[in-house]
Amino acid sequence: MSSSFVVNDQTEHQNFNHLVFDIAWFGLALAATTRFLSVYAIRVGATPSELAWMSSMPALILLLASSLSQWWMSHYKTAHNASLLPGFGMRFLFLLPIFTPFLPLRWQPLWLIFSVSLPAIPQAVAGVSFITMMRETIFEKNMTSLLSRRSLALNIAVAIGALAFGFLLEQVAFPLNYQIMFFVAYGFALLSLWHITRIRVVVNKPVMPPQSVIPRRQSAWRSPNFRSVALMTALTHVSFTVIAPIMPLFLVRRLGADEGFMALFALLELGAGALVSLFTPRIAKRLGNRALIALAMIGTAGAALLIAFAPSLNFTLLGAALSGASWTAAASVGLMAYFMERTPAAETASYSTAFHQIIGLSMFIGPMLGSLLASGGFDLLPILIIGALMRVGAGAMIEFSSMQGRRAAKKPLALGD
Repeated sequence: MSSSFVVNDQTEHQNFNHLVFDIAWFGLALAATTRFLSVYAIRVGATPSELAWMSSMPALILLLASSLSQWWMSHYKTAHNASLLPGFGMRFLFLLPIFTPFLPLRWQPLWLIFSVSLPAIPQAVAGVSFITMMRETIFEKNMTSLLSRRSLALNIAVAIGALAFGFLLEQVAFPLNYQIMFFVAYGFALLSLWHITRIRVVVNKPVMPPQSVIPRRQSAWRSPNFRSVALMTALTHVSFTVIAPIMPLFLVRRLGADEGFMALFALLELGAGALVSLFTPRIAKRLGNRALIALAMIGTAGAALLIAFAPSLNFTLLGAALSGASWTAAASVGLMAYFMERTPAAETASYSTAFHQIIGLSMFIGPMLGSLLASGGFDLLPILIIGALMRVGAGAMIEFSSMQGRRAAKKPLALGD
């Protein structure tokens, strides 16, 4: 029996490393879409509404398609096996934009919306199965450390990718420069998937008994613990994404940013996110995950105001650093750790489905609210201010919830409720 535990420990350590390398390679690829896809859309004439749809349509599809995840997982013995095919499909996100220049100019923004929306279907399935897979392959005691390490690797990788791609985009003529970037990004994404294929299950338990799919999904919404997670997820994602598609438009059209500056902006944003990842586990242990998220959301509000009132383009880099550090602490570490803390491991699949549905709905509502403000005649500056106020409100509501939770700490809550 002891030798079996040794093998499991060794396998779990290898799984830990593969999951870190997975997100590192994926982060290099992700720089192409998260940092330059919106700039590409602006270059081909996308309107604020089209930029909003480019952010919100994948989220809407994520919301609708996440209900397929449990049906999909019921056909596999492990969540790891269930995650491989949708993991391959979601990586078409980096391949489809290559074909944009072959279309008439008026259709190119619509193709970009399609390019990010179609892969959201397998992404919805992969997202749920991936969280379940992590609990199959990593011991619970190491989960917070893994989340922090993955967040660090992701931010460093996206920063490196943004610098490299920014240099490429300035050296090669448009639109060939973007086509090369997306082709390279697709290669990085496939290397990420290779690391997922090398992972092995170490926790011997059924992922999702087929007979209990529907009741378990319903039980997530009946649980007070999960409702707390859902509220926090909605508050953070709606308030953060409401100005997400407006930000690059503000930098490019109002302040004259080009691809080179956007690469520098990303470097500081992601570098700060990587740096804060080293300290968030200790901060969360001291303050609690809810207080960490609340403080971080107020930080994202400060970042939006710094960018909105920047006297020059270079001054926005301070906002970039604060935004990256704050959002990483709030979402990549704090919110995920809070989800793991408040949900039972035995029912990860159903709880993960509900969690991703909330993320999808929130990320659909946020950009659409921003788009409505932009199409309603608001200038970009007031929209950024409104977004900052929404983030402050979200942080205040989460802090109030945290204070209530600390008062009730003497009454332990059962995870299943």
